[in-house]
Parts: sequence; structure tokens; C-alpha cells
Amino acid sequence: MGRVKVTETLRRAIEQAGVSLYKIAKLTGIEQSTLSRFVRGERGLDGNSIDKLAEYFGLELKPSKTDIKRRK
Repeated sequence: MGRVKVTETLRRAIEQAGVSLYKIAKLTGIEQSTLSRFVRGERGLDGNSIDKLAEYFGLELKPSKTDIKRRK
């Protein structure tokens, strides 16, 4: 199974949320225009915005077992 980038996971979460970008912007404090450009792939997000979106969607990063074994 291929790895999915954090940004792609966030894009999918936004697109599948069933709520408007306006509402996500209001609830996260991220500018709606920033979210719109991010969803269209025109720009990335800073770490703070990634954290806010991850919290909003209940997402967290976890290392895969494969990654842990490689580091040993």
C-alpha cells in the first residue's frame, strides 16, 4: 500500500466534510481563501494551519510499524 501525504489526507477530509469552506474557516481561524487555494492545490499550508485542521477533523499522525523498524 502506498503512503498518503498529510496534505492529501487533509484535502480529502475537507472535500468530504460535507460543510462549506466558510464554516471550516470560521471554526479553525484559517482564512477561507487560504483553504480554497489549498484544496485546489495552488498552495501549501503552514504548520499552524495543518495543526488546526488536524484537530478540527480529529486526525493525528502515527509512525507506521515499518518506519519504526527501519530506524532501529
